[in-house]
Amino acid sequence: MNKEMLGLGSNRSIIRELFEFSKQRKLEIGADNVYDFSLGNPSVKPNPKLNEALIKIIEAGDDTYSHGYTSAPGDNNTRENIAKDLNNRFKTNYSLNNIYMTCGAAASLCITLRAITESINDEILALAPYFTEYKVFVEGAGATFKVVKPNMETFGINFDDLKNVINKNTKAIIVNSPNNPSGVVYTEADLNKLADFLRQKEKEYNHAIYIICDEPYREIVYGNAKVAHIPNLYDNTVVCYSYSKSLSLPGERIGYILVPDKAYDSKNLYLACLGAGRAYGYVCAPSLMQHAIELCADLTSDMNEYQKNRDLIYNGLTKIGYECVKPEGAFYLFMKALESDAYKFMEKAKEFNIIIVPSDNFGVTGYVRLAYCVSTKTIENSLPAFQKLFDSYKK
Repeated sequence: MNKEMLGLGSNRSIIRELFEFSKQRKLEIGADNVYDFSLGNPSVKPNPKLNEALIKIIEAGDDTYSHGYTSAPGDNNTRENIAKDLNNRFKTNYSLNNIYMTCGAAASLCITLRAITESINDEILALAPYFTEYKVFVEGAGATFKVVKPNMETFGINFDDLKNVINKNTKAIIVNSPNNPSGVVYTEADLNKLADFLRQKEKEYNHAIYIICDEPYREIVYGNAKVAHIPNLYDNTVVCYSYSKSLSLPGERIGYILVPDKAYDSKNLYLACLGAGRAYGYVCAPSLMQHAIELCADLTSDMNEYQKNRDLIYNGLTKIGYECVKPEGAFYLFMKALESDAYKFMEKAKEFNIIIVPSDNFGVTGYVRLAYCVSTKTIENSLPAFQKLFDSYKK
């Protein structure tokens, strides 16, 4: 066996391990007695119009339309409607030829990384805290993974560390905003500063440096937070998008890659994405979901519940005495552990049937992530358990 693949298969991500632990614990003591904040599985129902679209497609009776293969880049009408939605929202001029339909954001990232990676010397940077699987995706594409430490006061971009990490081998930097796991939305000022810095480095190194935007949480923002459309700030940008969160469809695995015309060598970059999709076996994204997106490209689910949950859990935990990063987007809360070892804190929390993810896997120490895309009742019922956990450390 391939030892690297055997290792990945034998040791699941910590998030999945905790999710499985939670399922077993619920069988033992009852689901209402376990407070599982491990997995980012949307609790909000899909937009009703999405279900109506699916029924309409299936009842049309055209099996080829519903279930047959589309073109490798995706259905033309679907891609055209996505481009129209983006143009309406971001004042852009995309066409269907800028869109490649994929099996969700994970596939989009893997394809894009493989498309631009030429050798193990190529380095892909990620801004910590980062989604745990980035390292797997980057190394699977044949590149080297490098981490930029965060600004620990704001969890924004640490430009001092970025200057230390970037070098002539840097091929791209992954930007995830709103951020998983912190919930931080990178400011447009910081993104403009990043764009200026990368343009300087492109001139210095004499090659393109891409920003790869991982954007599954783009529509989940609170208050006055604004998610910038990074291709409007920096030409050499590729967007990897998923409808998993905006339409509450994580299990259906549908998303796209956006390759703007302004990106360096955009036509060949798009073709390289097609080639990488072919090499990985991602030849055709799920056709039924593509046709559903064709009819629902401009819709989202009701995001108000996430803000309600955000306010409830943030206010509840900070009132107890926990230190938390206030989320501006997504549905994650980054909370400071009550001891330096986040893994030990995670195990202690299990004693109170609280399931939380240690931050080490996100490139930061001393914190835990809580996915509050759960029922409001679960959050309400968990707060006494969090109080007991807090009190156990005071003792």
